[in-house]
Amino acid sequence: MVYRWKNRKRRRKPCAAAFIGILLSAMILTACGEPEFDGSRTGNDSRLIMDYTLFNMTDSQDLVMKAGETIHAELVVKSGTLSVQIQTENGEVVYEDSDIKTSGSFNVAVKENGIYTVTVTGKMAEGSVSFQKAVG
Repeated sequence: MVYRWKNRKRRRKPCAAAFIGILLSAMILTACGEPEFDGSRTGNDSRLIMDYTLFNMTDSQDLVMKAGETIHAELVVKSGTLSVQIQTENGEVVYEDSDIKTSGSFNVAVKENGIYTVTVTGKMAEGSVSFQKAVG
């Protein structure tokens, strides 16, 4: 009896190696990203309230306002910085402040009916913000 040995090379399928490579890359990239927000947020057409231990992003809320009403804002800055902008639906900026490092409050008088967009940006901030519609 004669045995013939065929010179066959085993071919490895590249799928398993590619899958492992993609999985490892995804894990590494996910671990490199900084967290953006850790806290709570409530927002509707009359208020934006956020309480956070980490705020490292930009968030916005539309408030439906009438002439004569006021937007009352309270900012608590324990660490990091905040930037705030309030603008009309036409893009007119009615309030703006940046690099806020201290707590405080302010009011913005509304002169025209419409939608006012409150935009808050945090940079490694801890604290809270509150923007609420106040009549009169």
